[in-house]
Amino acid sequence: MPKITLYTRSECHLCDEAKTAIMRHFPDLAVEEVDVDTNPELVRLYGEEVPVGYLGKTKVFKYHLDVERLRRLLDEL
Repeated sequence: MPKITLYTRSECHLCDEAKTAIMRHFPDLAVEEVDVDTNPELVRLYGEEVPVGYLGKTKVFKYHLDVERLRRLLDEL
């Protein structure tokens, strides 16, 4: 199964909700979590948009996980 890259930050309730939803709906999906606050360039790119999820180069969501969209994208792979 592919991997989703999840751009997050600590103490972000939307980030926690997105991680929980991914684990609930896609338990076999590998998750790479990246804390945007560890890199100024990531803060510039994603600062106020976290959480942001990518499958490869495709932005899957920002703020809230769209389960059906992610399911469709995974089915297409």
